[in-house]
Amino acid sequence: MLTFDELLGKQKLIVILRGQAPDRAVELAKAVWDAGAGVVEVPVQDETGFAALEAVSEAGRRAGHLVGAGTVLTAGQVGRVRDAGAAFTIAPGFSAEVVAASHAAGMPHLPGVATATELQQALSAGCAWVKAFPASALGPGWFREMRGPFPGVNFVATGGITAETAADFLAVGARALGVGSAATKPGGLGALLTVVNKAAG
Repeated sequence: MLTFDELLGKQKLIVILRGQAPDRAVELAKAVWDAGAGVVEVPVQDETGFAALEAVSEAGRRAGHLVGAGTVLTAGQVGRVRDAGAAFTIAPGFSAEVVAASHAAGMPHLPGVATATELQQALSAGCAWVKAFPASALGPGWFREMRGPFPGVNFVATGGITAETAADFLAVGARALGVGSAATKPGGLGALLTVVNKAAG
């Protein structure tokens, strides 16, 4: 099974293409890939999301890029996103059932966490990477505090991240950043890449 170590080991951004029509989602995904900016997540909150996931996954297959499904809330959705071409799943919260279904389907799962209890549950379910959500509300201090009892966890800071705040979360140990509108607005992707590359250098 693919791991997030393999997927995000050299990437610092998960670009979230929420609420995009399929053609526009493919266009945005290609911009991410062409820039070498990171990986793409397509949330599946409605039928448009599933259509966009299928279109972006097909474009990714042709270009050699893996695509993930976001906002996967139930175990029943896992088979559908797999059939649509997703290579991994992401959720805003933690569900043991979704983790188990995703792993059984051969896809790694990135659960959302906001407390020590949720983080411990995610680790117990076999998730070495977690989505700290909403990062803007949790703040960089949350990451510093969680690193004490959970030093080996890989955090993806997600929710409200901007080019102005990205460096703060990378500085406290976030392994990657989940970004939506900050990456898809005009000039946003380039601004985020500048911050990420500076932090890596």
